[in-house]
Amino acid sequence: MQNVKLNNGVEMPILGFGVFQIEDYDECKRAVLDALEVGYRLIDTASAYFNEKAVGDAIKESGINRKELFITTKLWITDAGYEKTKKGFEASMEKLRLDYLDLYLIHLPFNDYYGSWRAMEELHENKKIRAIGVCNFYPDKLVDLAKHNKIKPAVNQIEVHPLFQREFDKEIMKNYGTQIESWSPLARGKLVENETLKNIGSKYDKTAAQVILRWLVQRNIAVIPKSVHKERMIENFNIFDFELSEDDMNKIKSMDTNKSLFPPDSVDEIVKFLLEY
Repeated sequence: MQNVKLNNGVEMPILGFGVFQIEDYDECKRAVLDALEVGYRLIDTASAYFNEKAVGDAIKESGINRKELFITTKLWITDAGYEKTKKGFEASMEKLRLDYLDLYLIHLPFNDYYGSWRAMEELHENKKIRAIGVCNFYPDKLVDLAKHNKIKPAVNQIEVHPLFQREFDKEIMKNYGTQIESWSPLARGKLVENETLKNIGSKYDKTAAQVILRWLVQRNIAVIPKSVHKERMIENFNIFDFELSEDDMNKIKSMDTNKSLFPPDSVDEIVKFLLEY
């Protein structure tokens, strides 16, 4: 597995397994066990996914040495603030059945995320967390947080795929040593039948999904695809035995629309929804 080195020296697998929207306990536990068997060592969850317990139980049942694993979870908006963050962290750790966490992310830049960051810095200094970062932070929020705190975010997990390539965001993160990590890398499945990507894949005997994941990895973007099907997990994992040509990389680059697939209908409504989630 290829790793990326975070800004504090911690190494993180560039390819991981995400469990967003796998809320059923048995299904999530089985999916994580399958992913670990396939070879994934980075598992990404969040308190708002309601599946930390299933992830934790799968980790224990797998019998894999803890040092081989890289576990990420996220702090939800309602747990923001200095004191609440510490309680939220302990609640996640209890469900995950872990003594320490590899990466803890602020899920969204709402509520008192500055208080959360101070608590996370302390947890990091006390060796409860190996690295701390953020999720869904646009450049202004990221730069503000980086410039006014002791520790700069090690990771920013954001929507990145061929239709929304985030090159500007990536360059800003580079200035602060923040690793970009992609969620929804396959654009909610919208690109798996894309003719351009399928044609590129045919040159390498690969699928469109494998082409997308390889394109991200070649841009040094960490990625966490999700699937509950073991054959898809295997497919997504097998992207290190080929390399896209410069011409193919440029063809994919030309697909950028610079538009999110998740635009809010109303900023007021989306914030209200998230706060009540």
